[in-house]
Amino acid sequence: MNRAPGRTVMPTPRLDAERHRPLWISLFLIALDLGPRHFAFYPGGRFGYVISEMANTVTAFAYDADRGTLTEIQTISTLPPSFQGKSYTAEVQVHPSGKFVYGSNRGHDSIAIFTVDPATGKLTAAGHQATLGKNPRNFAIDPTGTYLLAENQDSDSIVVFRIDPASAASSRSASPWEFPCRSASA
Repeated sequence: MNRAPGRTVMPTPRLDAERHRPLWISLFLIALDLGPRHFAFYPGGRFGYVISEMANTVTAFAYDADRGTLTEIQTISTLPPSFQGKSYTAEVQVHPSGKFVYGSNRGHDSIAIFTVDPATGKLTAAGHQATLGKNPRNFAIDPTGTYLLAENQDSDSIVVFRIDPASAASSRSASPWEFPCRSASA
């Protein structure tokens, strides 16, 4: 395997339409110091998005299904320009409509919201939703695209937000669910 200095090799998925799962057929390089963490496909598979933990960025790729290759389009920050503290990303999700991409910021304690240009796959920052807790390690969007559930690891809570399908903006739709952690010795 050929590795470029300072880069990490990531498998490129090719979709198996019959089995509805990825086939890992080739590799692409992404800067190692970015800390690539998760990958999400755009509906239909034309684009893909990698969230990078250390750099607090999302990188957009065009996907060529015939060749099984990804071509980098753009890298964009998940943090507001004014943020000065420490933060690390965790999860990336594409809204079922394909209109929006979301990424979690641990430290800024928010979900970054992006709109997607359906012709190019490029992202435009659309704002941030505070997760109302600490360290949002993971989140999920329900299959209808109506709700986003943010899991706040260090405050032991899950907060449910309703997604506005026109703007991607969200508002809390229920009181946080708390899940106190017990120590292993208890």
